[in-house]
Amino acid sequence: MCGICGYIRKREVTPGQLKRMNDTMYHRGPNDSGEETYPLTGGYHVGFAQRRLSILDLSSLGHQPMHSADGRVAVVYNGEIYNFRELREELADYPFRSDCDTEVIIAAYLKWGVSCVNRFNGMFAIALFDREEEAVYLIRDRIGKKPLYYWYEREELVFASELKPIMACPDFQGKIDRGVLSRYLYQQYINAPESVYENVYKLAPGAVLKFQGGKAVTWNYWSVREAYGEAKERPVKSYEEAKEQLKALLQRAVSLRMIADVPLGTFLSGGYDSSLVTAIAQAHSAEAVKTFSIGFYEESYNEAAYARAVADYLGTAHTELMIGEPDMLQMVESIPKYYDEPFADPSQIPTMLVCKLAREQVTVALSGDGGDEFYCGYNIYEKVAQAQKLDTLGAVVHNLCGLPGVRRFGLEKRLPFKVRVIAGNRGRETKTQFGAGNYPGMARAMVGELPSGKRALPVHYPVESCYQVRDWQICRMLLDMDTYLPGDILCKMDRASMKYSLEARCPILDPDVMDFSYRIPHAYKYAAGDKKHILKEIAYDYVPRELLERPKKGFGVPLDKWLRGPLKEQLLCYAECDFLKRQNLFDQPYVSKLVEGYLETGDRGRGTGENYSGLVWAFFVFQQWYENLHQNGNK
Repeated sequence: MCGICGYIRKREVTPGQLKRMNDTMYHRGPNDSGEETYPLTGGYHVGFAQRRLSILDLSSLGHQPMHSADGRVAVVYNGEIYNFRELREELADYPFRSDCDTEVIIAAYLKWGVSCVNRFNGMFAIALFDREEEAVYLIRDRIGKKPLYYWYEREELVFASELKPIMACPDFQGKIDRGVLSRYLYQQYINAPESVYENVYKLAPGAVLKFQGGKAVTWNYWSVREAYGEAKERPVKSYEEAKEQLKALLQRAVSLRMIADVPLGTFLSGGYDSSLVTAIAQAHSAEAVKTFSIGFYEESYNEAAYARAVADYLGTAHTELMIGEPDMLQMVESIPKYYDEPFADPSQIPTMLVCKLAREQVTVALSGDGGDEFYCGYNIYEKVAQAQKLDTLGAVVHNLCGLPGVRRFGLEKRLPFKVRVIAGNRGRETKTQFGAGNYPGMARAMVGELPSGKRALPVHYPVESCYQVRDWQICRMLLDMDTYLPGDILCKMDRASMKYSLEARCPILDPDVMDFSYRIPHAYKYAAGDKKHILKEIAYDYVPRELLERPKKGFGVPLDKWLRGPLKEQLLCYAECDFLKRQNLFDQPYVSKLVEGYLETGDRGRGTGENYSGLVWAFFVFQQWYENLHQNGNK
């Protein structure tokens, strides 16, 4: 786990400037750093830099940039290739000098070319310079576990694991892209390929970028759509076969992710996914696995006792930290520093706290991320299934509401909220993305009209037909794998863990596990209304049912209480008329009125300003990020 950055450009970047770019990511790699520059024809220069968090081969032999024995290839890399030892056996003719997976990347590229990425089982963001081709390749793992940004403009390219190095690059102006703001306010994150800045992009999960001769070309070597489309043609024939094979693949995925030359543990919430990962890890360990969980003084969402019960049963070395609102509020100030661009999923706060706790004892932690998206775990999936059953009726109601008499007397407004949602859900490309009342319109209104020639992204993702599935539930799961999982869940864990120089590994997102999940019939995942059915049944093989089978309390940051309490004055400053006019990013009259109305409504129930807390929080986080940006001298 590390941070990487670099460039291919004609404009000069001095060694000192490259080092300053690299050192903005000190938290990602405190153990070592390296910066090198290489000449290129056509007036170009290549710069590669890396901050290292030592996990495998802790010696200086793991230093990056790393070069091939013949000097042809240079690599900087962030992540882990879990099957590097198996690949090393296939590459026995290469003169290895280290026991690092980085050197396996180099040897694999020299033997198989850039298609070597298809053989990698891991999480990674790779930058590779081929002197012979005079080309630089950027490569990101299949599901987007590791981040990779790039600034591409005027036939020059700058890349980095985070935005900080790009922002520290000479000549970077950092013009905010207003076209992404309404989607950000609605979704609370910015998904690939967009970023908060114009001409700065996130390399998409499963993608390769090749920069050669001033031109950048990208393609996908893996995608959710294609992987699902191919795998569903080879469905597993029986439930028992599916369960047995999935269990074996999960066991292998966990064991591969336990390879480390540093202390390792697991996050344990007491839910199905983290309990299953922890149980398999404990079964593969000769000593008690270190487990970590956060507890809350607020009993309505405190699940620490469940995690403790699972830990006691499995015999792990469990550490629990009880936290309250002051602990969480203290974390709010660090959000813009470590999340680089606006990111408003409030669960980032407890995630940072559990990462901080784990880092006191371990350098690597296994998580249960991916279980909900791949095995139908979210509550929205139940609502999507219900909506599909009511869609025909919704079309009838929609047509009736369009009749002149109904429109004239506003009778549609008297319909129950759920009926109006189903009736209004007519978009073919966004069928599974219904709900949230008038949030979409409000998000667009907060940004207002864009300058001529600028186009705002739609707040929803209008892509659902590309999955070519009739079942809305499956479609929404695939959409979440493409958007919410990499853009929110994995981004949240990467930034939270790397804030404390902690490596987070996700066995459920192992490539073989993901591909096999697509072969499992959906009825095995959502069985008679039982979400994550097959994953639960595997978990019961390790942990008694009574320790896991319970209503989930869930956790929610008390946004309304914070925004109307300790954060109120800061929010008012961010929504102040003169400030918004100078900023020129939001519609000043609308936003000022929205925030004023939100604060005035207090807690008078649903249907009032309380419903707008998600939008107001996203706005608050953006303004906090913007303020931090300018305090640090960036534009």
